Amino acid sequence: MTQNRNAGTGGTGPTRMVGRRGFLGAVGASLGTAALGAGTGAAAVHADAAPSAADSPAAPRRFAFHSEHQQGVLTPPQAAAAFLALDVTAADRAELSELFQAVTSRARFLAAGGAPPSVGITAPPSDSGVVGPDISPDGLTVTLSVGASLFDDRYGLAGRKPARLVTMPDFPNDALRRDMCDGDLLLQLRADHADTVIHAMRDITRATRGGMAVRWRTDGFISPPRPTGTPRNLMGFKDGTANPNIDDPAEMARLVWAATDGSEPAWTAGGSYHVVRLIRMLVEFWDRVSLREQENMIGRSRDVGAPLTGVNETDTPDYLNDPNGDAIPTGSHIRLANPRTPATDSSRLLRRGYNYNAGTDTNGQLDMGLIFTTFNQDIKRQFAAVQQRLVDEALTDYISPFGGGYYFALPGVRDPNDWLGRTLMD
Repeated sequence: MTQNRNAGTGGTGPTRMVGRRGFLGAVGASLGTAALGAGTGAAAVHADAAPSAADSPAAPRRFAFHSEHQQGVLTPPQAAAAFLALDVTAADRAELSELFQAVTSRARFLAAGGAPPSVGITAPPSDSGVVGPDISPDGLTVTLSVGASLFDDRYGLAGRKPARLVTMPDFPNDALRRDMCDGDLLLQLRADHADTVIHAMRDITRATRGGMAVRWRTDGFISPPRPTGTPRNLMGFKDGTANPNIDDPAEMARLVWAATDGSEPAWTAGGSYHVVRLIRMLVEFWDRVSLREQENMIGRSRDVGAPLTGVNETDTPDYLNDPNGDAIPTGSHIRLANPRTPATDSSRLLRRGYNYNAGTDTNGQLDMGLIFTTFNQDIKRQFAAVQQRLVDEALTDYISPFGGGYYFALPGVRDPNDWLGRTLMD
């Protein structure tokens, strides 16, 4: 589903930010302290990691919270997600720091799991209870990114803005709704089950009430592989094939992590440019197109996901022996997005897409599509360059980008004394 900041607000403006006690009061502080053992070192514990003696085959996934990089970038995509763009309402720079610390405290606890403290029968419960009396980590990752608007004159951060961070422009073929775009912050929540995502959303927004207000929100899901390989989007095609190798540190340093050559502020080390695009798929129109035409527009077979010059999903498209596009049309999506030339190799992206289903629109048409999410070292060199190559592709008749934004995913939380945004605020 998608919603803008006016939905469910009762017509009232954003609440003025409460002080430090409101952010890091007894509940938040005690839960944060209880979770200091959430993990250090490796960026993530993969589902296929060797279990410890205390684990059982049914043990929920837990991803380490402390790392040079945030969770949710290289972490294998989980089944459910929510994306919340937020407008900061903190009164000053000190309260902005408190906001970052409050988000960190809650994220650290939720990623580790545990029992919420009892606060007695007369006080509001310390937890919503959505996931039961004990909170499971359930593969939860919390990723916090900052938007260009945070670097205005409110908090004295203009001189610390990431060098390549701008407001997302309207590209040709876009139909952007600005109420569904941008935001001072972007909170990305992903987990193995939707109720875990909802629980985390309620927990974090409760702990930060008064410090930020929701601008827009979109919930997403990933379908299981059918039958194998990469999951499918709602056009029926596999989505995410041919991603860069996340297990190759050199490739991640070249394509994902912020540049360390002096072109970026020093505080950005370990972060990444985070692009989100909300793309409606005109599925009722798409469903009336022949399979051959669909495959020619994408450049891959629908059944197995193979390029039209190959047999298997992981086969490399053979453009060299297909210069005129007899097999894979020269205007197909995969050929435009990644021509696989030396000149375009540096524009490759790490994609982390999610499907969305928002019911029907006011005309009774199905409202569903893709939350296109990508992490980049340089938005202009990567995402924007790819987007320019895709202008007027045949697929534009069947999709309508309407929201999203450009953000910068903050560096990771390195240890129990660190917090998201610390290097920015220092």
